[in-house]
Amino acid sequence: MGTLTEDVQFTERIDFPSQAENIHLVEKLIDDVCVKLNVHESHYGNILIALTEAVNNAIHHGNRQDPGKRVTVGYEVKEDAIVFLVSDEGAGFDHDHLPDPTDPQNIEKPHGRGVFLMRALADEVEFSEHGATVAMSFALAPVRE
Repeated sequence: MGTLTEDVQFTERIDFPSQAENIHLVEKLIDDVCVKLNVHESHYGNILIALTEAVNNAIHHGNRQDPGKRVTVGYEVKEDAIVFLVSDEGAGFDHDHLPDPTDPQNIEKPHGRGVFLMRALADEVEFSEHGATVAMSFALAPVRE
């Protein structure tokens, strides 16, 4: 395990009950952060999709939509990146042995793409040992037009 999920000094964090209607709180956090840090619009979509996938996984798979369990989303601004963490109160999962969503036998399944998308869209993705926390890093480097 690397260092993304360890010793995080949150710049800001929110937590909320495990209900899908709370996704709007995360979308607002992302909007506010991207405006504050002047994140290029080409990076905004990657952050939005990856983070909402992580939160959906936390709500649906981690906490099993139990409104008595909470999801925490926070971020830390590093020198050249922003790191988002999403944690749930579930048992975690084996993130190293997930089915490949691009495999022909999985291609038409309506689920199973969240971690794949997170890994494709973030610059770096790391899970805690048991998988109840995911950290995603996005570079803040300027985009050349």
